[in-house]
Amino acid sequence: MDGKKNSLAVCMVFAVALAGGFLLCMLLPKEEYSLSERRRLAPMPEWSAEDLWSGRFMSRFEDYAVDGFPFREAFRRVKALTATRVFQRQDNHGVYETGGYLAAFEYPLKEDSLERALGRFRYIQETYLGEGNQAFLSVIPDKGCFLAPRSGRPCLDYGEMEKIASEKADFAEYIKISDLLEAEDYYRTDTHWRQEKLIDVARRLAEGMGTKSLEDYTVHTLEEDFYGVYYGQAALPASPDTIQYLTWEGMEECQVYDFQNSREMSMYDLEKAKGRDPYEMFLSGSLSLIIIENPGAKTGKKLALFRDSFGSSLAPLLAVGYDTIILADIRYIHPDHISRYVDLSDCDMLFLYSTLVLNHSDTIK
Repeated sequence: MDGKKNSLAVCMVFAVALAGGFLLCMLLPKEEYSLSERRRLAPMPEWSAEDLWSGRFMSRFEDYAVDGFPFREAFRRVKALTATRVFQRQDNHGVYETGGYLAAFEYPLKEDSLERALGRFRYIQETYLGEGNQAFLSVIPDKGCFLAPRSGRPCLDYGEMEKIASEKADFAEYIKISDLLEAEDYYRTDTHWRQEKLIDVARRLAEGMGTKSLEDYTVHTLEEDFYGVYYGQAALPASPDTIQYLTWEGMEECQVYDFQNSREMSMYDLEKAKGRDPYEMFLSGSLSLIIIENPGAKTGKKLALFRDSFGSSLAPLLAVGYDTIILADIRYIHPDHISRYVDLSDCDMLFLYSTLVLNHSDTIK
């Protein structure tokens, strides 16, 4: 008799938990966007007889139920800690933690992807570089290139990537910056590097390209905490970062124009610093084509900077040495279309890309 009572009690507890979970799913307000994961959550699917019969409704409903589950973030954190701390997995969703820093696995080196990227850079150089101008190339190491070896995790051979890039890019002069960087020059919870740590990088690039470099500057600190893209992906506990940005005398005179949205803008968008991705405060994020005019430079030099998102925080430091900098992100604009908006024939060129893009160059048009 006691066995039956125990079984009945277990069934009742399970039924109450199931019903409670269902009611919470139905009654609690649903978020449309996950700030931690930086993605839209699946909405409640619309019902139709056709979708129900084909199974599409239940498939979409399953996505909705997972995304709308009560206390979802807390369960994600428990799952991540269990996987990494209890079962000793090296990562959670491809992101790992070491020494208080979060990084993503990037392995192995994809030589065919690197060579494709170099081929696209060569095409741009041959198409646009004017007589008397020079082309330069520099590769930005991923944060994992410093963190993975420390923790015994696999990472791509960055030295080999640099060697291939410098040897096969005979169309451009290679400027090495990896020896100036270390893990602490990157945000703990994000992919990107910290602008306030890039003075030596900007100086080496400027000197290598034959222009003046930034000397005097002021550091500003944002009040808001910054939780980067890896924080949400990993669901692991980590301290927030703080964003700092640099200004220099004459920066306020610079004119910045966004061709993608046909608007004038500022070097730093402090409203975006309060948004979903605060790193987008640097030149308003991933825009396809931007021009920076610096009337105070008076160097007679122009630069076409082909870049990914890392270039958004570096370009304001390089702008001190150029009358004009044109920033093109050829992940979002085809190289053939650039000439519709700007003239590159009298510009030097700098191809500045991170290992993350070079190892996945299918994103480059």
